[in-house]
Amino acid sequence: MTPDPAVLYPLQPDHPELVAPFAAAAHRSGARRLWLCQSFRAEPHQTLAYLAGRGHTVPVGTAVTLLPLRHPYEAAVQARSLSLLTGAPSVAGFGIGSPGFVAGLTGRPYASPRRAVRDYLTSFRALLDGETIAHDGRYHHLQGALARLPHAEVEVGAGVLRPGMARTAGEAADVAITWMTPPGYLARTLRPALHEGARGRPAPPRIATAVHVVTTAPGRDPRRLALAATREHLATPHYADMLHRAGVPVDPHDPDGTARALLDSGVVLTGTPEQIAEALQEYHRAGVDEILLNPSAVLLSEGVHAAAEEIEQIVAACRATRRPQQAANDGQHAAPAPAPAPAGRLLG
Repeated sequence: MTPDPAVLYPLQPDHPELVAPFAAAAHRSGARRLWLCQSFRAEPHQTLAYLAGRGHTVPVGTAVTLLPLRHPYEAAVQARSLSLLTGAPSVAGFGIGSPGFVAGLTGRPYASPRRAVRDYLTSFRALLDGETIAHDGRYHHLQGALARLPHAEVEVGAGVLRPGMARTAGEAADVAITWMTPPGYLARTLRPALHEGARGRPAPPRIATAVHVVTTAPGRDPRRLALAATREHLATPHYADMLHRAGVPVDPHDPDGTARALLDSGVVLTGTPEQIAEALQEYHRAGVDEILLNPSAVLLSEGVHAAAEEIEQIVAACRATRRPQQAANDGQHAAPAPAPAPAGRLLG
């Protein structure tokens, strides 16, 4: 059965109250989780803790926080604290950031980003599993353990765009978190790389993918909104490279062609809530377990409340799509109906 989608607040909020309508929408709609991304304004862990204190104790995730910002021990404490505060399962997702960002904090870019991620995730996971660690690696040093406390499950996630990092996530992550990755690219490129990296593990990481969504409405130009929602990511080399690998011809000198490519490839989904819910099935068929509905276009153009309302409509449409699927599955497994009684026979 297709799982419920999750809700993503994709910007850097100035105050946790800007995220509260998304948390409320996630709760009302029965969405799977509320996700935040890295913020240098209202910090994501503190924002989610604030929302939990306001009564929004929904499952949460970070997609993704930047690992150079904190030692894995501190990251494990932060993630476990959220799990204790919400009482719900969470995902702690990590990514590297740009080489310039890494150099600004550590003095130089990572010589091996994959090794940095692998070591970080391994230490983080071991701490949450109650292990005592003695790690003296190139990118962090750690000796010790966390005090044992019962808490809801915390999954460790890795930001993934290209096959190399997918193989690393396959080795060390519970969740591979992707942004703007078309279904075909997920199925043909990233999913096989995750399975390759996970050889020897009980199972590969599940896939959580953020998907841009915008419903059609009077006055909305889908092409303009597609470009507005993706502009910052398209300007970064690793996203542009990923999209070219995926066969999506993005070109900074051809905005109209880029907008068409984003819409045609499913990187940005538009239509009625029901049409978007149907289009999201292609992501599930590609192997995505959790879809993060990303309403950047509406959030940027119409504000928080319009975006939260839109997300709630799409979640409802996804749940409505599930009901016929569930009925069909139930029918396949139902006990056979009794044979009709012969004419004139009384049933007693």
